[in-house]
Amino acid sequence: MDNGYWVKFEVYQVEPSIAIPHGIRYSLTLHDKSNRRVIGYDNAHSFKSFKKYGAKKESYDHIHKQMDIVAYEFESASQLLEDFWKSVEHYMENN
Repeated sequence: MDNGYWVKFEVYQVEPSIAIPHGIRYSLTLHDKSNRRVIGYDNAHSFKSFKKYGAKKESYDHIHKQMDIVAYEFESASQLLEDFWKSVEHYMENN
């Protein structure tokens, strides 16, 4: 990638569970030249979404955007890849 940025994909097929109903454990990350993760899509751990108006929902699928964590609605592996690359493109154009 340009300017020392690089990506890392870790993807495993696992038994479907409550935490990972689609059976895919994943981590897709973009790192800067200092090896700092700047974008990450993963389901390695749970987090609670605290939306102002809505129920608190515990989720595993989520996005790290630098220091922020937001829920991610997993639809399919192909959609995950498309969404990740769109985020990378947006980040690279704006930073």
